[in-house]
Parts: sequence; structure tokens; C-alpha cells
Amino acid sequence: MVRRIVEAIAPAADDFIVEIGPGHGVLTLPLAGRIRQLAVIEIDRDLAAALPGDRIQVHVGDALEFDFGVFPQGVRIVGNLPYNISTPLLFHLARYAERVRDLHFMLQLEVVERMVARPSTPEYGRLSVMLQTRFRMEKLFRVAAGAFRPPPKVQSALVRMQPLAGPLGCGADELAVLVRTAFSSRRKTLRNALPLAAGDFTALGIDPTLRPENLSPADYVRIAQRTNCQRD
Repeated sequence: MVRRIVEAIAPAADDFIVEIGPGHGVLTLPLAGRIRQLAVIEIDRDLAAALPGDRIQVHVGDALEFDFGVFPQGVRIVGNLPYNISTPLLFHLARYAERVRDLHFMLQLEVVERMVARPSTPEYGRLSVMLQTRFRMEKLFRVAAGAFRPPPKVQSALVRMQPLAGPLGCGADELAVLVRTAFSSRRKTLRNALPLAAGDFTALGIDPTLRPENLSPADYVRIAQRTNCQRD
């Protein structure tokens, strides 16, 4: 399974890769053998000290608070993310979308299904929209519980995230608030869930009787851009 994950990442010798949460180095060492520049972020000082620091840049710290902007443009990020902090960590990493080449993460299967979910499906929600407005998402394959020691009680999957071209524009700062507001009232119609006037729905070509889960990520970007650009 480690070999399959490395093959999916497809590291090239000149790639700069950052691994989040290397732990005992199960993925770290195979990656280090194939590239010249590998950095890791490990919160556990004992685990960090056990890694071969002569071959790897070891950063001791919390990935949730780490400034990924210190790494070079085009950095590739990988990791078996802690399932209990996966959502806030993904939101944190999305801030650096314009700096990264791609991201490959092992996550709980249910989280991956939310990440790649399409509109009007039960899994589709805030996480789906916020990530799909910044990344091209692809669920690569499932990983059985037996691949881990000890085996978890949940299924896992590997996901690939590739940044979309271009910034979001003038609605970038509005998008997070808009999507949070929408999905906090996901059973309401858009007319009642979003702070838009009737003319806004008409101009955007959006049916106000739909629900938040029926809009695509592109629809949310258009709404954010309209409301923010109008104010500007």
C-alpha cells in the first residue's frame, strides 16, 4: 500500500515535497529515497527527533498553525492527516492554494466523499464547496483498515487536490462567510438562506426556491463576486 501511495504521488527527483505528520516515517523514508528535497512537519518532538535529519528538513510544530508560505512555489504536500483535525487543516491549507502544485492526503473515507461530492447529493456541503472552488478533486482509491497498525474503526481513502488556475477575484474574502451562512440553513430555500435581493437572483440566473445544496461551487463564487464587487 505504501508503494501504491508513492506511485500515485509520482515524486520526481527535483520536487520539493512536504509531509504532514510523518510519525514513524513509513511514507517519509520511501519519499526521501526518490527526491532531493523533503521537509516534514511533526508535532511530536520524540517522533521528530527519530527522523533522519541529515536527509530531511524536520519542522517541529502544529500543521494547523504552520506557515506553508515559507516553502518554495510549486511545493507538493502529502500526508496521512489526523482524522480529528482534517477539516480545519484542509481549510488552512486552502489558503496556500496558489503556492502549491498538488496535495495528496490519506483521510477518512467519509471526509473524502464530502470533499469530492457533487451538488444535490447528501455528502455535498460546506467542505465540498470551499475546496472545489480552489482545487480539482479526485478520490484515487480506498485503503483497507488492515493497512494500518492498529487498524482504525473507519475506512480510509487517498485523495488528490490540484489547484485551479487563477484567483477567485474580488469575492474571495466573501466566499467563506457566504458558504458558512448558506449551509447553516441548508434546508431553507435560497431566498431565506442568503442575504440577496430578488434582483440579485434574477441577475445571477439562480432560482431562489432552490436550496443551498443545489448550487454548484461556481454558483457560490458568482454570488460572492457579485455581492463584494457591488459593495466595492
